[in-house]
Amino acid sequence: RISAHYSIFVAEVASTVNEVLLIHYLLKEAKETNVRNHLVNHFIEKFKGTFFTQIMFAEFEKITHEMAEQGKPLNAQVFSEIYEKLFKEYNGDSLVFDEEVKYGWARIPHFYRPFYVYKYATGFASAIQIADKLLSGDPNAQKNYIEFLKGGSSDYPLNLLKKAGVDLTTPEPIESALKQFTQLVEEFSAL
Repeated sequence: RISAHYSIFVAEVASTVNEVLLIHYLLKEAKETNVRNHLVNHFIEKFKGTFFTQIMFAEFEKITHEMAEQGKPLNAQVFSEIYEKLFKEYNGDSLVFDEEVKYGWARIPHFYRPFYVYKYATGFASAIQIADKLLSGDPNAQKNYIEFLKGGSSDYPLNLLKKAGVDLTTPEPIESALKQFTQLVEEFSAL
């Protein structure tokens, strides 16, 4: 049975699996060093934007919603202070940034849909794990992934992902993504 409707989360995972498979193919086929270097850098940037930055956004959302629930006053200055603190924590001391970075929260339209941004990070980690299974030669990976795709909105996304071999109730998908990120950074550092 195929369910034609799907959640945005399921669609995000499916599209990201395709992107990850493509980048792995391009890396495998890259003959020129500068092309490979570009692809590794691109994949690292994909991790930064779709995984780490989205986690930072989700933490910003969590903090501000908790403050609202506690009746604490929220305004642009408070948002900016929280965002700047998180930006520094997530990017470390070696990054030099403009003072205006603290206003970054104001440019994120996803905040108008509460608790949306975490889906990018968890979807990305899920896609990394699915692609790893597909590329590893696991004899059931393709069948399981097709079942996930056919599932559409027939079940909760977490249950659909389990059909594809991804269990977001465990740390394994996040650890798998971080392992791949570490490998990319090590390769990039050796350039």
